[in-house]
Amino acid sequence: MAERNASPAMGSRGESLLFLTEDQLRRGIEAMFFAYRGFTADPDRILQEYGYGRAHHRAIHFINRTPGTTVNNLLSILGVTKQSLNRVLRALVEDGLVESRVGTRDKRERHLYLTDEGKALERELSEAQRARMRAAFRNAGPEAVAGFRAVLEQMMDPEMRRHYLDGVDNG
Repeated sequence: MAERNASPAMGSRGESLLFLTEDQLRRGIEAMFFAYRGFTADPDRILQEYGYGRAHHRAIHFINRTPGTTVNNLLSILGVTKQSLNRVLRALVEDGLVESRVGTRDKRERHLYLTDEGKALERELSEAQRARMRAAFRNAGPEAVAGFRAVLEQMMDPEMRRHYLDGVDNG
């Protein structure tokens, strides 16, 4: 059980520090591993039919989230090498799921869009995850959902948190 101690140094908002034992932290880490495994299981089965992996899923997700995003922006969000992303994008373009358009202002930029087939695959993948997330959120309740989001946001690196919050604000 977590123990909370108020700290006068925390400010006037009444924030408190949360002290956790090593066992509680280990269990939290394991919970993340197992939750991630469950969260990715359904999409992994769908992706396997196409010969794709999680990198393809992430690319499809973020291209859908921000149609017209640039390759450089996608590189920043995914945190992968240009070579790795190019392999993923090449397959998605060749299979007719992603369209790459040359930038109108900067001809060196490539803007990425999902095709109708790409949008259909994205819907199938995300619906599997939404169903799992919806059930978990309903079972846990609104306070747990708010706490879960707060914890995830605090675990993000600042740059990734900015990407995430930009997406939340625009979506």
